[in-house]
Amino acid sequence: MSQRDRKKVQKKKKRSFYYITMLRDPVSRYLSEWKHVQRGATWKTALHMCDGRPPTQDELPACYNGEDWTGVPLADFMNCPSNLANNRQVRMLADLSLVGCYNMSSMSELERGRVLLASAKANLRNMAFYGLTEFQRKTQYLFERTFGLRFIKAFTQINSTRAASVGISEKVRWRIEGLNALDMELYEYAKNLFLLRYQYSRQRQHQEERLRRRQERREQQSYRTILSKLWNLGGGGGAGEGDSEEGKVLETVATTEDYSSQVVRW
Repeated sequence: MSQRDRKKVQKKKKRSFYYITMLRDPVSRYLSEWKHVQRGATWKTALHMCDGRPPTQDELPACYNGEDWTGVPLADFMNCPSNLANNRQVRMLADLSLVGCYNMSSMSELERGRVLLASAKANLRNMAFYGLTEFQRKTQYLFERTFGLRFIKAFTQINSTRAASVGISEKVRWRIEGLNALDMELYEYAKNLFLLRYQYSRQRQHQEERLRRRQERREQQSYRTILSKLWNLGGGGGAGEGDSEEGKVLETVATTEDYSSQVVRW
């Protein structure tokens, strides 16, 4: 990225790049990918490079013959053991070199899953930001708080997706959850951490607003003190009617401003 960026920018300026990602409920994501493949989508151009080389045909056999997998039934989609849709989120977040890339014989399936899941969790945790598809508004809030940016429009939670339109039995759901057991555990971890970050960011925002209101009250008090001294210096130091009227005006203004400063819109 630095090399590509250097071609566009005349001055060699070191930039900071932040890794971010979005996670989705594993069952919904799996069904969505199945519908996508069913319509003719492929990943033929993906090299799946790992440790400097792509996987061999034996390491990653194709799930279908021909140009694509158009019209594939869900049962056939689930029955392919080398289907990369299985636990895709863990695989794409983890360091595959830790488990011998796509060589399944390098360690047991149980140990491979444990290492991949731990790697995916660590990489997710260390990212500058990640969001969840199922929490659009909270995702927007955390993104804006993290990077100090503001979106022009509010995020919209759209639940009427292609995946949501697929009716599946409880048995099929259990099968999909089993095929994506690592993704299920990663998503639960990601959701808990995401909500903790959201809660922490909200608390920080409340603290910042309280400090801002406190500072505003101090400034108002200082302003009233200065104004009172100027009034006294101007000859209004006696206990006359003018002082009383001015005091009432100042008190009214101060009360109104103090009240307004404590109104917070959520």
